[in-house]
Amino acid sequence: MARGDGIHRTNARNMRLTAARIGNAQQHNEREKESYVNQDIVPERTRLNIHFKKPTAGYAEMFEQMKEDGIISTRGLKEDAFLYGELVFDVNTAYFHNHGGYDFAKQFYTDAYKSAIEIVGGEQYILSAVMHADERNRAMSDALGQDVYHYHLHVVYIPVVEKQILWSKRCKDEALRGTVKEVINQVSHSKKWKNTVPLLDENGQQLISKYGKPMFRKSYSVLQDKLFEHMTEAGFTGFERGVLGSTAENLSSLDYQIQKDKERLADIQERIEAEQVRYEPAHEVHKTMAEIEGMGQKTITGKIVVSKDDYQQLTALAKEGITSRSEIQDLKSSVSYYRRQYFNASSAVERLQERYDRLKEKCQPFLQALEHFPKLVEAFVEKVKELFSIKEAQEREDRAAARKEQSKHRRGRNDWER
Repeated sequence: MARGDGIHRTNARNMRLTAARIGNAQQHNEREKESYVNQDIVPERTRLNIHFKKPTAGYAEMFEQMKEDGIISTRGLKEDAFLYGELVFDVNTAYFHNHGGYDFAKQFYTDAYKSAIEIVGGEQYILSAVMHADERNRAMSDALGQDVYHYHLHVVYIPVVEKQILWSKRCKDEALRGTVKEVINQVSHSKKWKNTVPLLDENGQQLISKYGKPMFRKSYSVLQDKLFEHMTEAGFTGFERGVLGSTAENLSSLDYQIQKDKERLADIQERIEAEQVRYEPAHEVHKTMAEIEGMGQKTITGKIVVSKDDYQQLTALAKEGITSRSEIQDLKSSVSYYRRQYFNASSAVERLQERYDRLKEKCQPFLQALEHFPKLVEAFVEKVKELFSIKEAQEREDRAAARKEQSKHRRGRNDWER
């Protein structure tokens, strides 16, 4: 995603996906649609997209096969659990444009995919990894007077952690009770991305909350570190680590949210068009009065005599008409539904765009400072992040202590009443 502060930064996003959402991700990543309302996607360039791991079937089908083969386990998960994750790696558009474009992006993301394998925990858990080279950066293209494309990597994976299953207390063999029965690869997005890296102070010591509990860094922050460090070690230069918690990142995140909502809007528009395509042929089943009246000839007795071909056609039309009435009604309902969805999504995009514009205007002084004094600003941001992390951890523990006190009070009251 292009940024306006003149600084190239790596950016790693990690999204959670449910079974209900994975189909949309597959259609977007694998370019399975015949056409796109989103004008930034250029179908003629889709052939240039590069798969570092090509899916062998649909994402959901691959997931089910892995479950059947015992590679992963969904034991104990709720129906709406986050079964999938998607990493999106990129650097702002200008970085690749200034370093040679497509060929350089291919080299960059070849190494970035290696980082994704390490982060996920093994290539066997990756369903698809594809570099998109067919999304045009409209703003930069207009500014330079030539087509410029935004290269980025999508990696869809299954978040798994090793889980030990112990023999229960009901086991007949007492020696086995409490020992490891089996180790499974449990699907769990929350456990996969649990905060485990210590949050350190200026002296390298782990910070402790006022309740005496150790504090940890956000997993998203650690993900940013891993991508930046991996790409630096691979020999790539000319970029900085993404600035977490900064205004620049907030703008980027909101911009990304707007982009995703625009994609959702485009998807709804395509559904409307598809329903309209289905509706129109069904509607055409009804012949005009003139066409039908033109069939057959009136006899002296006033009866209408039709040819065998006309009779068969009229019979077929009558049957189709009866069938199509309910179908047309259903299609009308579908079109109406998708139009409402489109209107709601369109309104949401407009609101987001307004939020983005207001935020960008409000933060212009910060962005200017970031452009001219990046090191000073980043040091300030890191310190503010640290203070907010401490504050958030203390607030969480305050709430936990309050709940514990309330529970203790309720137990005491119940004991008194008894």
